[in-house]
Amino acid sequence: MLRVEKIDLYYGASQALRQVSITAAKDQVTCVLGRNGVGKTSLLRCIVGQHPPRAGRIFWKDEDITALPPYARAARGIAFVPQGREIFPLLSVEENLQTGFAALPRSLRHVPDEIFDLFPVLRDMLQRRGGDLSGGQQQQLAIARALVIRPQLLVLDEPTEGIQPSIIKDLERVIRQLVGRGSMAILLVEQYFDFARQLADAYAVMDRGEIVAAGANKDMVEEDVRRHLTV
Repeated sequence: MLRVEKIDLYYGASQALRQVSITAAKDQVTCVLGRNGVGKTSLLRCIVGQHPPRAGRIFWKDEDITALPPYARAARGIAFVPQGREIFPLLSVEENLQTGFAALPRSLRHVPDEIFDLFPVLRDMLQRRGGDLSGGQQQQLAIARALVIRPQLLVLDEPTEGIQPSIIKDLERVIRQLVGRGSMAILLVEQYFDFARQLADAYAVMDRGEIVAAGANKDMVEEDVRRHLTV
């Protein structure tokens, strides 16, 4: 569904991505692994349209979306859960969920019941402010907000960061359920190797703005991957 071809990204004179290519297929979780500062978040921001690449192309279902703004990509079914969650702390949980309506036609501007099946805790907190939720609850809210647009590609940037183990297990369960529906591709950036290894169908390892290893989960050599995750 997603095909990224040889993209270069610069911040001023500094090159953040070098000839990066990656794909994400329907019914699969693709995990991008690497240390801090190697370009993982920059890659995701390119994919969702926040930073245009200087070279290369991004295709979504065979359409070249390289020049499309983020809202147009969202309208095509690409949802992004950023690192740090970025929920609106002064808005209620319900209002945070409703911010996803902007990418939807009027007939779909409601929160699907399935979201509360995936995240039951949110049903009881609809009127609480987002900033009053725990870190784990905020992460669940951030993912739920992304799901409001009924995405076909869900892009997650380090969803386990700062989250307690019990919530990590819940997130793993939700990701498995979503990909098991057969209509979604998931692209996941992660540093927590065990979480990524449990979920990944395919993986890519980044170092210094480049893909240095990639393949199917079954072909992953743990010690080679871990070598690129340790400082």
